[in-house]
Amino acid sequence: MIVWVNGAIGSGKSTLVDELRPRWPRALVYDPETVGYVLREIVKVPTGDFQDLRLWRRQVAALAVGLVQEYQRPVLVPMTLVNPGYVAEIFGALKDAGIVVHHFFLKVSEEVLVKRIEGRSFTPDDPAQDERVRTWCKSKIESCMAAVNTLPHDTVFLDGELSPRELAADVLARVGAVPGR
Repeated sequence: MIVWVNGAIGSGKSTLVDELRPRWPRALVYDPETVGYVLREIVKVPTGDFQDLRLWRRQVAALAVGLVQEYQRPVLVPMTLVNPGYVAEIFGALKDAGIVVHHFFLKVSEEVLVKRIEGRSFTPDDPAQDERVRTWCKSKIESCMAAVNTLPHDTVFLDGELSPRELAADVLARVGAVPGR
């Protein structure tokens, strides 16, 4: 089983997964951004967004399938994924492999997203880079909010302004996970 936690940058995906970890210790955490960082070290990313690399999408799906099949454990995936073609490609590969995917999307107002992004430090030693990253993150808000209408029909939308504790309890109940196991 894969529990994909989706939403705009700043919606609380990683925070929710961090809240789920101690409650569901059996689950593995897989952040597809690490695949993107590795690819960036090897190849040029013409658009600046590693999700646009076909290899990234294939590797994300293949590694997720491998984790579930090899370790027979649920996998938590905190990752913004809103391009309809990319969602279909990755989720299609997961489903083709027989993996059950629970897809959650954290809905958060634009105002809260901007506030959360402004409050983060991505590269504390490089203020200019930090500002470039914040600007890029904010530039993605509109497309993430618009994507709500294009996500798979079985997507579960959650109020990302609830506390991580409340959200984790809801996710665990919806996927039938027993807390502490």
